[in-house]
Amino acid sequence: MCGIFGIFNHREASNLVYLGLHALQHRGQESAGIVSTDGATMYMRREMGLVSDIFDEEGLQEVKGHAAIGHVRYSTAGSSSLKNAQPFVVEYSKGALAIAHNGNLTNAKIVRDELQNYGSIFQSTMDTEVIVHLIALSHENLTLDRLISALRRIEGSYSLLLLTDKEMIAVRDPYGFRPLVLGKLKDSYAVSSETCAFDLIEADYLREVEPGEVIHISKDGIRSYSPFKKVEPRRCIFEYIYFARPDSQVYGRTVYGVRKAFGRELARERGVEADMVIPIPDSGISAAIGYSQASGIPFEMGLMRNHYIGRTFIEPKESIRHFGVKLKLNADHETVRGKRIVVVDDSIVRATTGRKIITMLRQRGAKEIHFRVTSPPTRFPCFYGIDTPSRSELIASSHEIEEINKYMTSDTLEYLTIDGLKRAIGNGSGSFHYSFCDACFSGDYPLRFPWGMELEQMELFVKR
Repeated sequence: MCGIFGIFNHREASNLVYLGLHALQHRGQESAGIVSTDGATMYMRREMGLVSDIFDEEGLQEVKGHAAIGHVRYSTAGSSSLKNAQPFVVEYSKGALAIAHNGNLTNAKIVRDELQNYGSIFQSTMDTEVIVHLIALSHENLTLDRLISALRRIEGSYSLLLLTDKEMIAVRDPYGFRPLVLGKLKDSYAVSSETCAFDLIEADYLREVEPGEVIHISKDGIRSYSPFKKVEPRRCIFEYIYFARPDSQVYGRTVYGVRKAFGRELARERGVEADMVIPIPDSGISAAIGYSQASGIPFEMGLMRNHYIGRTFIEPKESIRHFGVKLKLNADHETVRGKRIVVVDDSIVRATTGRKIITMLRQRGAKEIHFRVTSPPTRFPCFYGIDTPSRSELIASSHEIEEINKYMTSDTLEYLTIDGLKRAIGNGSGSFHYSFCDACFSGDYPLRFPWGMELEQMELFVKR
């Protein structure tokens, strides 16, 4: 998860990065930060919490200059604390640099242990800091070359933004696991995790940053390099299923259109007689519309979401069952009472939330509940930047679909197949332009931890 945004050569750089991060807030809510430069000095502001809570007009004036990068964090490697908030800023022999990272480095612990043995002192528990130390130790002269040499030591997933007083550099790992896009606002270049941030600042979307591409932006313009060994790209399929905003364009298609296609395929594969189709908001809405269109069953908003949940809340002293779910969702009595309902969701992890929602719907008088999921069963954890738990916590890794159905107390439970997923992405043809990483469903990991290091590596991916 996590979102990154940067812009170069704009007199309101920090304001635009603030807006970009606001558009990417769905990718991380634990912390946010902006680092800027005026060509001589680096300015930084990082805090725990949401973008709108951290930055006000006065706070944005602290991060002045013509270039800035920003980050919203959802921790997958390293603990959730201010010392791990990004962008990460360091001073070293060549000056100051800031780095923002979306992804996970699969050989981070091996490299970190090696660096510590040579005397490197780490200030955080982030895998991102490994890259910074490798840059500092490089014998190359230019920052661009130092970064490239550092990344040649790195394995795993990374979409990166690096800022110095003279340049902004964007990099995407050779597999292209995490998204990264390039845009332009008049004479300024911008880089973002998603295109929805460009829409907000009225920048033009130019293209994806290609897997393995390094883009260097300075006062001399923009240059592209491809310095890494070529591999078959494996873009994350879960961006379509859950992460990306519906109004973003990801891998050449709009997320909204793909999710509707998921719903249509799900209705064709796993149809059932019912009175209405309702989504679990918000990620299930697009797919539920597609399911309704393909099945002819009316679409209704039977579950309502509270969008105004703060960072803290006071739980009642008296026990209220399913309190956490009810804080976010509530079922409309009049809509669901006496009805046969198809509930559409994007995925099932532990199945505890789905079980609570089904209980709520039955309490509101639903007659039948048919649960439909717009992805295959999630059986394997992700090591490339998604906060999925260990395999033992993924219910589909140890239970058959009917066993999950019984646990959730739904009348029926069905998932979209991997073939259906591919047909939807390929506009019904089953073939699509890109190769995707579907390891969370198939267990086919394109890049694994070094042999025998799985348990040690996972220490970095445990929230402490």
